[in-house]
Amino acid sequence: MAEQAVIEVNGLGKVVDNGGAPLTILQDIGFTVMAGETVAIVGASGSGKSTLLGLLAGLDAPTAGEVRLEGIGLNGLDEDARAALRARLLGFVFQSFQLLPSLTAVENVMLPLELASARGAGDTARRWLQLVGLGERLRHYPKHLSGGEQQRVALARAFAPNPRLVLADEPTGNLDAATGGQIIELMFELNARQGTTLVLVTHDEAIAARCGRVLRLQAGRLAG
Repeated sequence: MAEQAVIEVNGLGKVVDNGGAPLTILQDIGFTVMAGETVAIVGASGSGKSTLLGLLAGLDAPTAGEVRLEGIGLNGLDEDARAALRARLLGFVFQSFQLLPSLTAVENVMLPLELASARGAGDTARRWLQLVGLGERLRHYPKHLSGGEQQRVALARAFAPNPRLVLADEPTGNLDAATGGQIIELMFELNARQGTTLVLVTHDEAIAARCGRVLRLQAGRLAG
């Protein structure tokens, strides 16, 4: 059976209005990510890394080109269809954790499972929180968790639905070096365990080097 492309990007561009003048964020981006790959997207601040990740997830629309996820073109989908595709295929890890403050740790992990109508959401969420070392923090709210603990909840939330693809945007950006190192170790461990495809935005070259491939953005274009 031939390998399957999880992500296909062709001629992708993004231009925004900058006080009446067009500002090009991304220009003529093209690459393919196969199932099971780990890919880092690196570049200086303002190079378009997070914009590219948002386009890959269908959270933003390009001004040129196309993104296809498992062969499905995002340009042809309306907002509801893109959201349904994200729920089915994607897990997210954000720099700012993005936990819902009114939900406990276990409820935050349960949320995407419940949205996907998964059976046994509570049991699955508890199992994943045990796996990331938070078995004693199930009923804690985000405000009672450290930054590292919040990101562990976010990792459990991302991987619990068994997504085909996990997108991570500077997952250690709000953490100290020691805690960030632990989170990266855990993320790669979970990714290997699940056989997930991982696309990671980072400014840290040491983290990027752990991925199977590095895509380098310079002034909105892929270098090399």
